[in-house]
Amino acid sequence: MTGVLITILFLLSMYFSALSGHTVQAGGAVLDGAQDGLRFCLSITGALCFWCALMELMDRIGLSARLADALRPLLRRLFPLAAVHPETLAALSENVSANLLGLGNAATPAGIRAARGIARLGETGFDELGRLVVLNTASLQLLPGTIIALRAAAGAAAPYDVMGAVWLSSLLSVFAGLGAAAFFRRLWR
Repeated sequence: MTGVLITILFLLSMYFSALSGHTVQAGGAVLDGAQDGLRFCLSITGALCFWCALMELMDRIGLSARLADALRPLLRRLFPLAAVHPETLAALSENVSANLLGLGNAATPAGIRAARGIARLGETGFDELGRLVVLNTASLQLLPGTIIALRAAAGAAAPYDVMGAVWLSSLLSVFAGLGAAAFFRRLWR
C-alpha cells in the first residue's frame, strides 16, 4: 500500500513539474534528496552501531541484569497479579530495563512475552495489560540513543543537550499515563 501511495505521489509531482515547466529543477531535487537521504542513513547507522555496542557491553558486564533486579520491587507493586508468575515478572523487568536503556528494539520481544503472560490471567489482567502498554508507550529512557543519533546525523552542535528534556518529558508522560490508567479503571468500576 505504501509503495502505491509513493508511486502516485511521484507521478503527480512529475505531472505538475512538467505542467509548470520546472522538470529540470524537479529532477535535480529528486537526485539531491536521494543523496541527502543516503548520507543521513549512513551517518545514523554509525551512531546506532555505537549505541548498540554500548548496550551490548552493558548487558555483558551485567548492568542490564542488575537494573532488571532493581526494578522488580517496583514492578511487583505496579503488576501484582503478573508478579505471581516468575517468567512474566522477568519479562516485565527485562522490558522496562531495556526501555530505560533506550533499547526499544530489544524491549519489544520482552514486552510481547510479558503481555502474553498477563493475557493468560484473563479479564483480571486487563488493568495490568493497560499499564504495560502505558509504560511502553511513555518509555522512560535514561539513555535516549536514537534521539542523540538523529540529532548528530542532522548536524546538531550539541546532540546530547536534550537529555534533561527527554528525562523530564518521559517521566511526566509515565506519571500522566499511569494516572490516567488509574482514573479510567476507577471510572469503569
